[in-house]
Amino acid sequence: MLDKLEAIKERFEEVGQLIIQPDAMSDMNNYTKLTKEYKDLEKIIEAYNEYKLVLENIDSSKEILENEKDPDFREMAKAELDELKNRQVVLEKDLKQMLIPKDPNDSKDCILEIRSGTGGDEAAIFAGDLFRMYQRFCEKQGWNLTILDLTFGSAGGYKEIISTVSGADVYGKLKYESGVHRVQRVPATETQGRVHTSAATVAVLPEMEDVDVEIDMNDVRKDTYCSSGPGGQSVNTTYSAVRLTHEPSGIVVTCQDQKSQIKNFEKALKVLRSRIYEIELAKHNEAVGAQRRSMVGSGDRSDKIRTYNYPQSRVTDHRINKTVYNLPDIMEGNIEEFISALRFAENAERLKNSGMEK
Repeated sequence: MLDKLEAIKERFEEVGQLIIQPDAMSDMNNYTKLTKEYKDLEKIIEAYNEYKLVLENIDSSKEILENEKDPDFREMAKAELDELKNRQVVLEKDLKQMLIPKDPNDSKDCILEIRSGTGGDEAAIFAGDLFRMYQRFCEKQGWNLTILDLTFGSAGGYKEIISTVSGADVYGKLKYESGVHRVQRVPATETQGRVHTSAATVAVLPEMEDVDVEIDMNDVRKDTYCSSGPGGQSVNTTYSAVRLTHEPSGIVVTCQDQKSQIKNFEKALKVLRSRIYEIELAKHNEAVGAQRRSMVGSGDRSDKIRTYNYPQSRVTDHRINKTVYNLPDIMEGNIEEFISALRFAENAERLKNSGMEK
């Protein structure tokens, strides 16, 4: 661990010199990345400096205990040594966590897509329940959620609803929600009281900028049409809604939440970049092999990740085998307990893979 920390210290000093060069701001994209890296490394270096000081003081206290004859001084040194050793344990734990390789996308905003799966009308209703759950969660986090496009279910809920979420650490938390969510309950349309199983798919994609994913606009077909949702007098009178088709991949993205065609185009393009990134990431994961992927944070939309059992008020996350019996509370957006447990599990897995678990 100390070798890694020394290498980080060297990089920290190197970046510190780079950002004060006279021409540092000539490339603003690079300058922004460097200043962000400097701030991230600064937290590690502050903890590392304190850790080295604690080790030095431990050696000093041990030396006093070996050479000092006065019982009062020895007692003071022993008390200080115990306190320093406790601090050493805390700092080592913190530093190991800081050294875990982080997902560079954690700080990004995200695209949240929810689609009904197996179960017909009940699946669409459940998709609506999930969307409401995430709305509540975003409100509690102080995040901003904006609907981009939606298709209503015939009996309520949504066949599909796509939105953006912006705020602090958005993707870092919501990424664990990607996958198949299954519900077990008696549908409103069921006359004999039988429990049905339905499903909805959640996809959480980091919102990518043009510097992250390059798209050849010659490969993108743009179509415009009249909006069909809320929007005032412009609805069905102006061609403000936008549909983008990425011909090489066949990806189609629509956006109609704004009255402005330009704004809808910009938002649709962000979704398109995120979906293309998802495809490239999936290819990369297949290339590196399963042993280097974390199942907790894989984000694979085909994985069955959670079951919501209404008769027993039970919610189970299958990735970490965690079950709670407070389903109404969960559906009100109180999913922090699951997210914290999933984040802890992923960090433990990464810590193990980094060879620093001891």
